[in-house]
Amino acid sequence: MSERYKGIIASNGVAIGKLFLFTKEELIIDKSLIEDKEKDKEIKRVEDAISSYFKNLEKKEISEENEEMLNIVRAHKELLQDPYFLDSIKESISNDNKNAELATSETVDQMIEVMSSLDDEYLKERADDYKDIGFQVLCKIKGVVPKDLSKLDEDFIIISKELTPSDTSNMNKAKVLGFATDLGGKTSHVSIIAQNLDIPAIVGMTGISSKVKGGEMAIIDGNNGELIINPSKAEIEEYSKIIEEQRVERQRLEKVKNLEAKTKDGRTCEVSANIGNIEDLKVAIDYGCDGVDLFRTEFLYMENDHFPTEEEQFEVYKEATQMLGEKPLVVRTLDIGGDKGLDYYDFPKEENPFLGYRAIRFCLDHEDIFRDQLRALLRASAFGNLKIMLPYVISVDEIKKTRNILEDIKKDLDNEGIAYNKDVDLGIMVETSASVIMADKLIKYSDFFSIGTNDLTQYTLACDRGNENISDLYNNFNPAVIRSIKHVIDESHKEGKWTGMCGQFASDTRATKLLLGLGLDEFSGSASKLPQVKDIILNSSYEEEKKFAEKILDLEDVNKVEEAVDNHN
Repeated sequence: MSERYKGIIASNGVAIGKLFLFTKEELIIDKSLIEDKEKDKEIKRVEDAISSYFKNLEKKEISEENEEMLNIVRAHKELLQDPYFLDSIKESISNDNKNAELATSETVDQMIEVMSSLDDEYLKERADDYKDIGFQVLCKIKGVVPKDLSKLDEDFIIISKELTPSDTSNMNKAKVLGFATDLGGKTSHVSIIAQNLDIPAIVGMTGISSKVKGGEMAIIDGNNGELIINPSKAEIEEYSKIIEEQRVERQRLEKVKNLEAKTKDGRTCEVSANIGNIEDLKVAIDYGCDGVDLFRTEFLYMENDHFPTEEEQFEVYKEATQMLGEKPLVVRTLDIGGDKGLDYYDFPKEENPFLGYRAIRFCLDHEDIFRDQLRALLRASAFGNLKIMLPYVISVDEIKKTRNILEDIKKDLDNEGIAYNKDVDLGIMVETSASVIMADKLIKYSDFFSIGTNDLTQYTLACDRGNENISDLYNNFNPAVIRSIKHVIDESHKEGKWTGMCGQFASDTRATKLLLGLGLDEFSGSASKLPQVKDIILNSSYEEEKKFAEKILDLEDVNKVEEAVDNHN
């Protein structure tokens, strides 16, 4: 007879498969005290462990395309960089003669206790962040390699007491049918990740991990928040029909993915992908991307132990350009500095790195590094439709200086007889209030705009997207953000140029019709979302969405905007 267990719906969908019980190793903390002469050694153990885990996070940051996962990784990096975290551990070692394990464990437990005692449900969930980084750092200190889900060899529904961001980021996503966990809420990481992977998940199923052995057949119903263990034949048949409906919808989108994104009344848009490396590009091509509007080049630098040479970069850009053929590849020049460091370069310490020494500011200050990248990009432009994009631009002067460097490099390439596209496009990311206000001037020196809504929303609303205390204010649908987007698009169109969007908002299917009506020419986002975005465009009328967008632009309140958007969709 089947057993049914209820929980909190974290992600919709249905799946049938075997259960995989994922249990984590229990770390036994050494509680012995140390002698004074051992203090420096114990402090170094902690510093090395934190540094090692931080490097792991940096690698994940540059290889992870999913914006929600990126936010999680960045949050963990911030926690590791919080001086209070390391200082508290050091004090415990120095003042109380506690060993590295004990000092770290007790400090993490204190932080978890503080977060868990808060009334705000969302903030309570953030205790998971501390629990996760504490476990990872302790594993590093103890020399323990934690269990992970990377080697799943068949399809499973994962059952666990809890799943941390580290667990989900390391798992073999292709073999996971769904999640069911003892702990967690709607705002927990596992919920966010399941939604982005488009798989069912149920959380808050108190004790579910103690009720299964693993290997049982089960149905996870993310539409009704139910896990059915050892289902009957009738139940399997019933849910198989639902899964078939899901399969048919995916199949339909499979046929859509390679179509031209043209509205019913003839307006054509490009639906492109954001990538961080060649592997991401392979996935994007499989999802039918019309090109790439954001190739983050940071991974070439962050995965190296030196600034990559012109030749090392050229080979990567050339390969990506050739893989896309005639489709555009927009490469963002180095966006390093601020919150993204390098092991082999000491950046200045900054109180607010997001407003600091980064991106185009760093590149123009280090012309030798910048020239290597621009030379590599120009050389690769001979092999396809490559475009260059500058991040974090706030002035015409920055574009002029870059164009002057490009002209110098072109002369050198001509003298050396090296081929390149003499008319390669140079565009900018619009992600600051300055670039919005100066859009009419900046577009005269740019071949295109690409709106980075993640930062644009943050700066427009003066709202740190990583600050949980004001997380409810960070909203792409805010009228100020919508008006900024419209202004940027209009200014580019006046000059006969195009505007794309490479922020997360571009792959938010709730926003597709609105962005279409605002006149956006190109949508670029997570590869898995591209077929859905195309499908919406194919079934929309540009003229109708244009009228709808005009109504939205007249609204004063973000709640009214979201209500109107949801009713319209």
